[in-house]
Amino acid sequence: MTVQSPDFDQRFFRSALGRFATGVTIITTETADGRPWGLTVSSFNTVSLEPPMVLWSLSNAASALPHFLQAERYVIHVLAASQLPLARRFATGRQEERFRDLALTRSPHGVPMLASTDTAAWFQCWNHAHYPAGDHTLFIGQVERCDRRYSQPLVYHAGDFDLTPSIEPLSGH
Repeated sequence: MTVQSPDFDQRFFRSALGRFATGVTIITTETADGRPWGLTVSSFNTVSLEPPMVLWSLSNAASALPHFLQAERYVIHVLAASQLPLARRFATGRQEERFRDLALTRSPHGVPMLASTDTAAWFQCWNHAHYPAGDHTLFIGQVERCDRRYSQPLVYHAGDFDLTPSIEPLSGH
């Protein structure tokens, strides 16, 4: 079977993907020299209930990639709607700025995690596997611990943390 070349450009593809609203997470780990490391990620999904497994993806160009490839564990924080400033903080800027003056705690296995009580849920994961997939790497985490609260989730849609529809039409050709 031969794979067909797409009949759309990258900009159109990104716009089409943006029609699917996702939750927003911050994923944290620790570097080999003990520094906390984290970033905002919206590519998060369930893989399995038994055993409990989740997946997320990270761009191969991301400076965080080597840290997550070597990490034994990481924590995925599902953000609440009230945590928009935190999502923006971890989506841009330098790592040192992301953790400045931010309260941290440790997960049951010692992974740095946000101390915020606003987080909708968190999952401590053992780094079960990672696979190259195009310009990203897929991470599969086996969930060892988790917790949740009843709060409105932060949603990412059409390239922003907002559900207002984009009015800019994009041609695929």
